[in-house]
Amino acid sequence: MSSIASPTLWFVTIGVVLVLLAVDFIATRRPHEVTMKEAVAWSAFYVALPLAFGLYVWNVHGGDRGLEYYTGYLVEKSLSVDNLFVFMLLLSAFAVPKVLQQRVLLYGIIGALVLRGIFIALGAAALSAFDWVFLVFGAILLATGVKLLRDAISGHDHEVDVAEMRVVRLMRRFMPVSDDYNGTRFTVTKDGVRALTPFALVTVAVLATDVVFAVDSVPAVYGITGDPYLVFVTNAFALLGLRALYFVLQGALGALAHLGYGLAAILGFIGFKLVLHWAHMVWPSVPDVPTLTSLFVILGILATTIATSLWANRRERSREVEARDEETAGTR
Repeated sequence: MSSIASPTLWFVTIGVVLVLLAVDFIATRRPHEVTMKEAVAWSAFYVALPLAFGLYVWNVHGGDRGLEYYTGYLVEKSLSVDNLFVFMLLLSAFAVPKVLQQRVLLYGIIGALVLRGIFIALGAAALSAFDWVFLVFGAILLATGVKLLRDAISGHDHEVDVAEMRVVRLMRRFMPVSDDYNGTRFTVTKDGVRALTPFALVTVAVLATDVVFAVDSVPAVYGITGDPYLVFVTNAFALLGLRALYFVLQGALGALAHLGYGLAAILGFIGFKLVLHWAHMVWPSVPDVPTLTSLFVILGILATTIATSLWANRRERSREVEARDEETAGTR
């Protein structure tokens, strides 16, 4: 599949991404606790921007590419919620002060953009050279979907033990670590000894998780479109809004009780779609899944995930109320 992007469009897009990152750096230059009003305003901007860009893709490059863009963006935005959940666990485990949280998230977003840019370039080169890479990508997504499903069924609590993290143990081998945060500084000098700060540890931990997420998200959007530009721009737009979206959804993330099931279903579906696409190239009689069908399936999975999560939360609250009523009645 040929790309819709000319060198000029690539240059402009990367320039816009860099400008947006610079704006985020300016917005977080003074550590402060993010208010809900601020988070909602930034989140609205980072939702409106990709939606408006999708209209450009649709009008200039046709409905098929526009549909691929919107479907890919929906997939990446869905997977980014899982990123946020892991980020929330890490920030809590490292006891990151609220005034420093958005700067940690910003470093994580920058790392994710760089890593995904590398993965997208490698993926494009591999797909153009070898058709069987579609099969490999499909297998990766199916395996990840199975893992997410097992975690969801087992009720895996996702607790993070900072002391046992490999990246933390590795960093401690090379430098001592101070006990306290010192703003956004990565190192401090104490008693003549240079030491890492906890801020440095949590930043590297977040960057390490970016590698895992890149392995999943890049093949997932390649399952929607083969255009490297659309793969990049959907990843970029999904990631740029994470800093603000984190503070909007911080309280609601735990309410998505069935998030793991939904993401497992989405990754499993796209993995199966990639396998079918490979088989279609080898045996044309094998059906290929249209992009519009993919969009409806993904929307259906997300709607079901949200609806069943709300239903499960309502049932849990009802049980808690009944338990309290029974306890109150028993003490009378």
